[in-house]
Amino acid sequence: MTKEHSPDRLDVKAFAQAGAHLTGHDTLLRYQRLVEEARGLHPDLRVDWSADGQVRSTHGIGGQIWLHLRASATVPLICQRCLQPVDVPLTVDREFRFVADEATAEALDEDSEEDLLALSRDFNLRELIEDELIMALPIVPRHDECPVPVQMQASDEEFEAASAEAPNPFAALAGLRRDDKT
Repeated sequence: MTKEHSPDRLDVKAFAQAGAHLTGHDTLLRYQRLVEEARGLHPDLRVDWSADGQVRSTHGIGGQIWLHLRASATVPLICQRCLQPVDVPLTVDREFRFVADEATAEALDEDSEEDLLALSRDFNLRELIEDELIMALPIVPRHDECPVPVQMQASDEEFEAASAEAPNPFAALAGLRRDDKT
C-alpha cells in the first residue's frame, strides 16, 4: 500500500523513510507573503518546487531524516534605480536535517553546519518553500540595465530654479531689523 504525501500536512519521517519525492507547480497567489512583496504585479506567475526525503547517516549517527528542497519562481518587484517593474528570478536548493523537537534544533543549531528543523507529522512544506523564497529575495531589486533613463542626481534643476525665483518670506523681517539699529 502506497501512502499519499501532502505538501500541506507532510509526515516528514514517513516521507523520508519511503524515500519519497514530491513536485508541485503552484500559482504565486498560493504564497501570500510573496504576493505582498510583488505588490500585485503579475500574480499569475508560478512557483515550481520539488522535495525529496531521505534517511541517511551523518556524524556517525544513523537514521537521520533529511529533506532536499528545490524551488524556483520569478517574482515581480520594483527596481530601486528606475522605479519600474522588474521580474526577479529566485532559486532555492537546500537540504534540511530534522531533529526530534524545537529544543533539540535550538541546542544543536549553533554547532551544526546544516539547517535543522523540528520533526513533525503535519509539516507544511509550502510554508518552508515560501520562507526560503523570501530569504532569496534581493535586498535591493534592480534591472541589469534599466529600460528607462535613470536620473543620477539628487537635485532637480527646475525645482532649484523655481526656488530661486520665489521671494524669501523672511526678507521683510531682515529689513525691519536693520531699521531698528539706526
